[in-house]
Amino acid sequence: MPVELNDTVPLSWKNATGDNETMLQNLQPNILKGHVRDRLHILLLQFAEGPEGTAAARAFLAGLVPLMKSAKTALEEVDAFNQHGTQGTPYVGVGLTNAGYGRLGLTGAVPSDQVFQRGMRHPDSLSNLSDPDPVQWEPGYQQTIHAVVLVGDADSSPAGARLAEVEALLTDSITVLARETGQTLHDAAGRAIEHFGYVDGRSLPLFLAEDLQAERDTMDGTSVWDPFLPLGRVLVADTAAPDPTTDFGSYFVLRKLEQNVRAFKAAEEELADALKLDNNDRERAGAMLVGRFRDGTPLTLQAEAGADKPVMNDFTYASDHAAHKCPFQAHIRKTNPRGSGGFEPPEGERLHLLARRGQTYGERAEGDLPESGVGLLFMAFNSELGQQFEFVQRLWANNAGFPQHGTAPQPGLDPVIGQGSRLPQTWPQAWGDDESQEVPAPEQAVTMKGGEYFFMPSLPFLRSL
Repeated sequence: MPVELNDTVPLSWKNATGDNETMLQNLQPNILKGHVRDRLHILLLQFAEGPEGTAAARAFLAGLVPLMKSAKTALEEVDAFNQHGTQGTPYVGVGLTNAGYGRLGLTGAVPSDQVFQRGMRHPDSLSNLSDPDPVQWEPGYQQTIHAVVLVGDADSSPAGARLAEVEALLTDSITVLARETGQTLHDAAGRAIEHFGYVDGRSLPLFLAEDLQAERDTMDGTSVWDPFLPLGRVLVADTAAPDPTTDFGSYFVLRKLEQNVRAFKAAEEELADALKLDNNDRERAGAMLVGRFRDGTPLTLQAEAGADKPVMNDFTYASDHAAHKCPFQAHIRKTNPRGSGGFEPPEGERLHLLARRGQTYGERAEGDLPESGVGLLFMAFNSELGQQFEFVQRLWANNAGFPQHGTAPQPGLDPVIGQGSRLPQTWPQAWGDDESQEVPAPEQAVTMKGGEYFFMPSLPFLRSL
């Protein structure tokens, strides 16, 4: 069967045949299903100018292919681990910037997305995202990046060994502009969390039939939220590859987001104090900032923590249209309004969702509240950067008037990742009650330290170099 990007029936990777099977064999891992795992290394690379630099870049990228695996192989390994505990092999992924395609001598084959072509440092992107001036970014991100290489595994030893194999392919014509190291944080129950202490990475769009079935197995048969998105919201034909009908890639966003843990924890306490929440209810202050309690319990469903594993994800805001439970400005409500945004019909909103693949970075001692040096390596795959990543950041997170609810005051910025001027915001005094109070917005506790847009090409493209 041909690859149907807009099919309303999810693809079964186990039963894929024809072009679908070929697509999975030619696609990089981590796009259709997260595969970075607990240890991650990132290299940002720059290729030298001239024929020698182009030749070295091409040889390096082609040399990576034997160290990589296909999406199909990665899915088989995950299934084998879930069924039998069999350990898989390290993940290696590679992406190119618009400038990287140019350095390879492929200016006529650059992926067509205009946001990708201009890059994250372009004035239009900086304006759309309200990002800091690049002179304030970390040095490696201030320079022209040509490629990114990701190396991940469940354990540090295999990840380090595979990283050494990647580095052995580097030559003097390839400069490593920056290195990032990520390591998943876990709470006491083993759930992945970010540095503010909240369960992360739960509410993701699903593209494969097997993942959708696994999700539905956790529900009670009365599902109200469908996490399915068609392949066309994450896959893009790789027009520079030998056969774009079966060779696909995806636009990849990388952003280094530093978290000021002390400031965020102070914001939790200040909100709890302002609302006069008692000891049994103080945790709800942080949940109002995020939209979930630390264990992942959605605030719109419960007034207190206590969710079972896996973290609940089957909900909408239909029963909380006035935000008496979960504030309009809560992080997860701003970045996935689940049909309640007020500007578009629910199916239109869904087109802006993206496949997030974040990883925490930086070490901290238990109980420490660092102000810098720790954060999130935000990663996401998109088929349309302008309608997915940039839309969500610009028109949802950074938009004081979103969601639109028809009454004053406006919700304000996303208190977690929103960038821009912060005005006082209204918060429900008690869960489920219409009494609310205006409180100064928390100070910004997440700072963008650098990033770029990449295209993750197909394996046949890399082999062809």
